[in-house]
Amino acid sequence: MATAPVMKEAPGTGALLRADALSVAFPGRRGGPPAHAVDGVDLDVGAGEIVALVGESGCGKTTLARALLGLVAPTAGRVVHAGEPLAYGARALKAYRRRVQLVLQDPSGSLNPRHTVYEAVAEGLRIHGCAGDERAAVAEALARAGLRPPERFFLRHPHELSGGQRQRVVIAGALVLRPELLVADEPVASLDASVRGEILALLLALRAELGLSALVVTHDLGLAWNIADRVAVMYLGRVVEIGPVEDVLSAPRHPYTRALLSVLPDTSADPVVLTGEPPDPTRVPAGCRFHARCQILASGEAERAGVADACRTRGLPVLPGAGPHAAACHWAAAGGGAAG
Repeated sequence: MATAPVMKEAPGTGALLRADALSVAFPGRRGGPPAHAVDGVDLDVGAGEIVALVGESGCGKTTLARALLGLVAPTAGRVVHAGEPLAYGARALKAYRRRVQLVLQDPSGSLNPRHTVYEAVAEGLRIHGCAGDERAAVAEALARAGLRPPERFFLRHPHELSGGQRQRVVIAGALVLRPELLVADEPVASLDASVRGEILALLLALRAELGLSALVVTHDLGLAWNIADRVAVMYLGRVVEIGPVEDVLSAPRHPYTRALLSVLPDTSADPVVLTGEPPDPTRVPAGCRFHARCQILASGEAERAGVADACRTRGLPVLPGAGPHAAACHWAAAGGGAAG
């Protein structure tokens, strides 16, 4: 890959937030089989770490993020925060969401057009009944989000701000509660390319200054390369590859990761066109979930490696415990994904 990642501070140690065999299934239509949006996922975010969760639309990454936030109750497995399983009572969730904050992708939809910037940022303080100097807390959050001098923005409304400024207001609204972790769902998807780098640099600065952890949900592997310590690639409800960002993106092992990387600008790989849509989550295929779209299977490479039948018929386990860089792929396990 031609573009080098932004230098990042070393993360801390210990899992701050963890999904243990987490599953989320939604009822099927008209009594049909349930849709397995998230299916037995193990994933953790360490203290001071930025993890990117990457995949196509419909792969389950946003549902996983919502489950980690307690916005969707899992059908199996659990969410663990700071060593304690997440409780789903109203009081417990309110306390949890003060420590783990959501940053949405569309600041225009996140901000009430009738509220001033001050009201938008102060809202969280009021909901949680935070004591202290509200004006000072709002000013500090805006300044940390890069809106300086903060008082200049107090009385502005969202329509008076640029897209980047609106996203900074959304981030300030999360920061004002002094969280430990941000869950950022496509935080720069709606922004111009010239502004995306500024917001990513801000997230890195917040990690360096405040020790913030972050789970960044994105379809963009290029974003992961520039901001994350680790990357988890998700397909049809499962994490299919995970590891340090430099390892996964420089030497991807799963054919799905390779296909996603091949279409990035400035990559030397030949583009891989994925045929068809991801399978219906109500009818998860046997074998590897990716096998119907896999270029390795279609090209005969899996047959030559002696794993073609396994790809079509034998399922794969979830990944944690398989090493720092692991891929749920029969071909990779046979040595096919060892080289970059």
